[in-house]
Amino acid sequence: MTTTSPFSLLVVDDEPDLRTLYELTLLREGYDIDTAGSVEEALARLEARRYSLVITDMRLPDGSGLDVLRRLEEAERSEKAIVITAYGSAENAVEALKAGAYDYLTKPVDLKQFRAAVASALGRGVPAAAAPAQPATRATPEPAATAPRVARPGVPLPLPPAAPPSAALARMAGQSQAVRQVRSLIDKVARSMAPVLVSGESGTGKELVARAVHETSPRAAGPFVAVNCSAIPEHLLEAEFFGYRKGAFTGAADDREGFFQAANGGTLFLDEIGDLPLSMQSKLLRVIQERAVRPVGAVAELPVNVRILSATHKDLAAEVLAQRFRQDLFYRLNVIQIIVPPLRERLEDLPAIIDRVLERIAREAGVSPPPHLTHAALAHLRRYAFAGNVRELENLLHRAVALSGGDAIDVADLHLPVDALSAEPEAAADAPMPTAGATVIEMAEGSLSALPDDLAAHLDDVERDILVRALEQHHYNRTAAGASLGLTLRQMRYRMARLGVVAGGDAPGDGA
Repeated sequence: MTTTSPFSLLVVDDEPDLRTLYELTLLREGYDIDTAGSVEEALARLEARRYSLVITDMRLPDGSGLDVLRRLEEAERSEKAIVITAYGSAENAVEALKAGAYDYLTKPVDLKQFRAAVASALGRGVPAAAAPAQPATRATPEPAATAPRVARPGVPLPLPPAAPPSAALARMAGQSQAVRQVRSLIDKVARSMAPVLVSGESGTGKELVARAVHETSPRAAGPFVAVNCSAIPEHLLEAEFFGYRKGAFTGAADDREGFFQAANGGTLFLDEIGDLPLSMQSKLLRVIQERAVRPVGAVAELPVNVRILSATHKDLAAEVLAQRFRQDLFYRLNVIQIIVPPLRERLEDLPAIIDRVLERIAREAGVSPPPHLTHAALAHLRRYAFAGNVRELENLLHRAVALSGGDAIDVADLHLPVDALSAEPEAAADAPMPTAGATVIEMAEGSLSALPDDLAAHLDDVERDILVRALEQHHYNRTAAGASLGLTLRQMRYRMARLGVVAGGDAPGDGA
């Protein structure tokens, strides 16, 4: 039975009554429907034409719905798939998502949820019988009238045109192998509803990865709600996540939506999921399983259509063994894992990241052109451990821009702790003695060929030179020069007096 809809769907189920129910439900939504009762029949249908979406039961007389998914994957077909599993079969649901299913439903199927899942897979905002809206880029279907793509053994089917990279993907600077792998995985998992767990050290950009998954998915037009689980007091977690009704507790003057309702139709990003207390973990698990929330003080549950992305810097498998994290919730969240590499493992991306950060700092400050690092400063950064990863690099560059006072950021502007620098591999025994303008950092890097006879006098000379350079850079304004070195005007005056530094003849406007 066909319609003029640009959306063509294949429904696979061996029970005639259920097959008819699904077919009639989808026909009312304006879709073009084909049906099959077995794996063999489904594959024959797929050989004959291309579909926008395949909906298949897990258990079939001659195999499994996973067999249909594997055939789509092997032939590099672009159809999305929704798998229907037996009630409470969490293992089957996870297996289906790992096999590439966009989403899964559990029996008995709620028809409202069924229509919503189909609409989401097709990139439609809400299910309606009206003419379909323009689908999202990655879900663009082929009109039914177009000549079908026939799958031939050993001959991969052509893929649809690639969607333009999302803004979030473009913000992931660098071309290292590690970053390319992360981008590739994002592009793959974005097409499904599978929960994604983003793992990595603090400051590596886990939220950026989550935003990229959202923006590359058919849910890009929907909301992206980011929640820091570790920042919410435990007694407020349920109200913040699920909302509450007026009068539910003291201070509840009005109805209020929670994070799940705010993310309806889009993506909910749960950052630092490992910090959720066990009591909240059990409630979150129920919401994920039932796809419905019950606000505090409410009697009935409200259905929600939300994709869950989570992130943690902890080893959740170890947390499960320590009984600090529920094993069943871990399996639900860890269907697909994306590991974000630390900055020290992708130092080849350092120049691209630095350029991107400096451009943003300059743009926010209204400065043009953006400042740049000298070759010496970049070499210096390559020797730094970056315990705080990209976030630490951003903070370091913000400080360096503020202290440099010019277009070029040099080694002295970075103020890196000496004990965090790795040894210089190419250091030579005949390294030149420091010039009069050498900084304390440069000295500590092994640029001295001999120890000074008088350490106190030598350090005074170094400090004097730094004060003179700061004053010259700030046109002998003692307040500005002192601020660039982290000194108050009083401290600056004291050091100048002790070291005999004169501020350009005490010119007016020196802040004294």
